[in-house]
Amino acid sequence: MDLLDKEFLGALSTFSGLMGLFVYLYSIKVGESKPHFFSWFVWALIMLIAFFAQITDGAGAGAWVVGVSGFSCLAISIYALFKGEKNITRSDWFAFVSALTAIPIWYVTKNPFYAVVLVSFIDAVAFFPTFRKSWSKPFEESLLTYTISGITFVISIMALENFSLTTVLYQATLVLTNGSFVCMLLIRRKLLVLNA
Repeated sequence: MDLLDKEFLGALSTFSGLMGLFVYLYSIKVGESKPHFFSWFVWALIMLIAFFAQITDGAGAGAWVVGVSGFSCLAISIYALFKGEKNITRSDWFAFVSALTAIPIWYVTKNPFYAVVLVSFIDAVAFFPTFRKSWSKPFEESLLTYTISGITFVISIMALENFSLTTVLYQATLVLTNGSFVCMLLIRRKLLVLNA
């Protein structure tokens, strides 16, 4: 693929990511989704860290969506303060503090690869509050948003201009976590309907 194709895929993944953002914001507005502030705030921080680490390693157009998604997550985290999940448990606090504590470790390493490894780990830990909440309330999250997100990051991997663990690992983690979350929501919704 030449640079023009990569830039097209980068733009396509960024557009897809923005569509997912608008779908999610709408689902919050109508009361369908109740985002967990802890997850979205940590995701905002780490996506921006991953974006700068990937740019440092020459990710090019494949990193565009990560930067845009970082700012999108920040907007959702602010919205979550007003319209989000209010039931915050000790395990949510533990996941939140664990994720935040890993950020200074990344800063000390000053190595893009270690940054992406840590960011991928933090992202998975930050998913815990949303996953926990959605296990018992699977109808309070938007299937469409997380499906779009998984597809968005598959496209962004194809748009990468430099394929290395540093540039691919974070997006691959996002594909895996979003895909797993969608599967869990589908299974839990079906079980709740069958047992109703």
